[in-house]
Amino acid sequence: MRESEIERYFVKRVKEAGGFSFKFISPGVRGVPDRIAILNSSVYFVELKAPEKVPRPEQLRMHKRMRAHGADVRVLSSKEDVDKLIED
Repeated sequence: MRESEIERYFVKRVKEAGGFSFKFISPGVRGVPDRIAILNSSVYFVELKAPEKVPRPEQLRMHKRMRAHGADVRVLSSKEDVDKLIED
């Protein structure tokens, strides 16, 4: 399964659950997560990956930096991961 398929599924499931998501693009800043989702009174920064893929080093550094400031950063690499986030 490709990352783009998981991303489409993520956007669809968030919308079905009554939330919404934005593509997260930050010019000049490397490693930011792919999406910001607002769902069930929570804000999530979501990195989407194809199965068996892992975040690049600059992404891991950014995730760590964001988490240090209290951000909820998730890495999802399957439809099951997406469903788990929606159900939680």
